Amino acid sequence: MRPLTEQLLEHSRGLQEGSLLTAGGLRRFGERGAISKALSRLAQRGELHRIDHGIYVRPIPTRFGPRTPSMESVVGSLAALRGEEIASHGAVSANRLALTTQVPIRAIFLTSGRSRSLQLGKHSLELRHAPAWQFTQAGRLSGEVVRALAWLGPAESARVLPFLGRRLPLAEREALVEAAPLLPTWLAKLLILSLSTS
Repeated sequence: MRPLTEQLLEHSRGLQEGSLLTAGGLRRFGERGAISKALSRLAQRGELHRIDHGIYVRPIPTRFGPRTPSMESVVGSLAALRGEEIASHGAVSANRLALTTQVPIRAIFLTSGRSRSLQLGKHSLELRHAPAWQFTQAGRLSGEVVRALAWLGPAESARVLPFLGRRLPLAEREALVEAAPLLPTWLAKLLILSLSTS
C-alpha cells in the first residue's frame, strides 16, 4: 500500500486551483490524526502550502516551477469551507470601478467571519470582519459599488456618484436603490438621490 502522503498528494493533483485540503475533509484516506501529520509533512516538503491552522492548498505546477494559487480561488474555497461571506475590499472595488487610481499594497478581503491573517506561500492575506450590509448584492457589480462607496466615505461618494450612476447599467442602478434600506443612512440617501434621477 502506498504511503498516506503520496495518496494525499495524488488526490490534491486532481483538485481545482485553490481547493483546500483539511484532515476533516480527507477522512476517507484514514484516521484524522494520521492525515493531519501527512499534510504537515507535505507542507514541510513544499508540496503543499499551509495557509492556516489545519488548512492546506497545493501550489500550481508550471514549466517555470510551482506558483501560488490565485488569492481569489483560495478565498472562494475558504468561504465555502467556513460558510462565511468573503468579498473584495472597498479600495479594490473602487479601483476596479475607476473611482481611484490607488491599488492596495496588501491583499485584504472583507469577511463575515472573524478577522485573521493567512499565509499563502510567500504572500500574506488579510481577512477583515465587516458588517453584513457590506455583502449586500454579493457577486454583482452593484455589490462592488456598495463596498467602493463605503470605503470612499460620504463626501467622496457624493462627488463620484453622479458620474458612476451614468455608467452603471439600469439593472444595477435599480438593484442599488432596492438595496438602500439595508445600508447605512448616509449611503442609502446618496444612492436614492443620485440613482433615482440618473
